[in-house]
Amino acid sequence: MRTRDALVAAARRIFERVGYLDARIVDIAAEAGVATGSFYTHFTSKEDVFAAVLARLQDEMLHAGVSDGGDGDGGRKDLWRGVEEANRAYLESYRRNAGLMAAMEQAAAVDPQFVRVRLERSRVFIDRSAASIARLQQSGLADPELDPDISARALSAMVSRLAYVTFVLGESVPFDTLVETVTRLWTNALRMPRD
Repeated sequence: MRTRDALVAAARRIFERVGYLDARIVDIAAEAGVATGSFYTHFTSKEDVFAAVLARLQDEMLHAGVSDGGDGDGGRKDLWRGVEEANRAYLESYRRNAGLMAAMEQAAAVDPQFVRVRLERSRVFIDRSAASIARLQQSGLADPELDPDISARALSAMVSRLAYVTFVLGESVPFDTLVETVTRLWTNALRMPRD
């Protein structure tokens, strides 16, 4: 188990450093301090170890979407705060994992397996967000005419693409400005009242 964990940790470092396309099994084994043959005891391919790396990343990257704002007084400002906290958590996680997110983009461009992984990750976030949007609509706190699923897809695409451009491609945006802008766009798009 230690060897497998060492290989997954080493693979993560290699994928972050050189990307998916340029990562090689021999480099992953060397980074883990094991013989290349040991790699094949635990994994069948580069794709297999990358899937293991992404599985470990999944819980961290997926956040709950729109929340109720936590322990406030339950007012509308708490709703905005919940959206802000969810966006901040996602963007912080994306920034920490930008190398892996870049590698996943590369992998999805050449391997249908990782297109599915990417879509599954997105689907979990979209489902959570759509459920939150529907609850807000039922409470009279979001535009009732919006389709929750399509709205969640659009907002998710906006945030994830902005994170990619900022943290992977290196577009310079102050982090707090990014969080504030994304939060305002989310809440304005849903017509969530602020006060």
